[in-house]
Amino acid sequence: MNPSDAYRDSTQTMFQTTRRRLALWYATVTAILLLLFATGVYFYVRSTLIERIDDTLKHVVEVVERSLIVQPIATQDNGYRLNIEASFRNDTGTVEDDHIDLEWFNQQEELVWSTFSEPLNHPLHKNRPVETVYLSSGYLLRQVTEPITLGKQTLGYLRVSHPWFEVTKPIQQLLVDLAIGISSMVILVTAISWWLSGIAIQPVKESYQSLKQFTADASHELRNPIAMIQTNVQMALAYPDGESQQQQLQVIERLTQRLGRLVNDLLFLARSDSGMIETKQQSVPVDALLMEVIEEQNAIAQQKGIKLSLDFPESDSDQALTLTGDWHQLARLFTNLISNAIEHSLPNETSTSPTVTVQLQPIKRNNHQYLQVQVTDTGKGISETALPHLFDRFYRVSPYPKDSETKGATGAGLGLAIAQAIVDNHQGSIKVDSTPGQGTTFTVMLPVTD
Repeated sequence: MNPSDAYRDSTQTMFQTTRRRLALWYATVTAILLLLFATGVYFYVRSTLIERIDDTLKHVVEVVERSLIVQPIATQDNGYRLNIEASFRNDTGTVEDDHIDLEWFNQQEELVWSTFSEPLNHPLHKNRPVETVYLSSGYLLRQVTEPITLGKQTLGYLRVSHPWFEVTKPIQQLLVDLAIGISSMVILVTAISWWLSGIAIQPVKESYQSLKQFTADASHELRNPIAMIQTNVQMALAYPDGESQQQQLQVIERLTQRLGRLVNDLLFLARSDSGMIETKQQSVPVDALLMEVIEEQNAIAQQKGIKLSLDFPESDSDQALTLTGDWHQLARLFTNLISNAIEHSLPNETSTSPTVTVQLQPIKRNNHQYLQVQVTDTGKGISETALPHLFDRFYRVSPYPKDSETKGATGAGLGLAIAQAIVDNHQGSIKVDSTPGQGTTFTVMLPVTD
């Protein structure tokens, strides 16, 4: 297998594994939250049903207690007894309809009367006013026991029972509904988690691909000058002639300068990506800055027979063409743009003399003040297919008409990428317009802050 294919497969596997882990975490966290919610719902509904049954039983106790018929005992002073037949005769039908059974216990805690068809054989727990009774037959009851007193005398104990299936039946149905609902939600959330993890990991994949491409390009750019330096050193050592060594050392000096510029550019872009660029905010007169840059580039332009000019409006106010920013970064920005224009300037279809024009003017847009700088050359122009890639790192456009956009052109292809980073650092914008055969215009918009 090709090593590049193996590396690509391993990378794809890594991203797929990461995506699965993200989806699994999303689904797991959501499932736990759903389980906690379902548990809360279950216990809330269960306690509500139990409270409703307990309230019903207590209400029955109150009703029955008010209907009890108490008679004095003739043979005992201040003694009373309950007339069972008269007290419970009219309540039997009602309690049966409500699935409620009554039991009456005398003072000795012996069962005297009951609506059950068969005695429960369950002892009276007078110290437990409310309890759930598990019978040997598997039948469950909810019971309320209330002592009936008259003055200081305890007449007996009234125990009211309600079938527990009034709680278990809806609770079981609720459990089934919650299980179906949670299972469906977990499946749905798993599918959504897979989709969301794909969206979340896409920027990471793009950043990884950009980093991989950037590393490959940087390695290629660094490899060539290092190899040439090594070759020249070997030749100087092999031929220890004074004149030859002098030439080799000059070549090595040029290569190290080129290598140093490349390393500085890479460090600048790396710091820009990580937000580590220190911007010294100061008042920058852009007209003076452009004049300084053009003065530096004018010698190169004259050597190539290119006319370099600056056009900006005259203003009575010194602040009209001033903004807040970093002088050195802005100087680097316009140096890159102007040197790029000089490199690509050639006689066009309407003029035999190549020119580079820099125009500065203040404009107002959306109630905000901006300074607009346009750098126009008379080069061959840039094709529409190349325009979207101009600010990509290590992308270069050949300055010669016979060549097409290629990475074999002169320069490292980092100038426009650095220009983009500086503009972004100043909250501005940069765009390019080009007409094949006529030239290219770079437009920089920088906000003027008070």
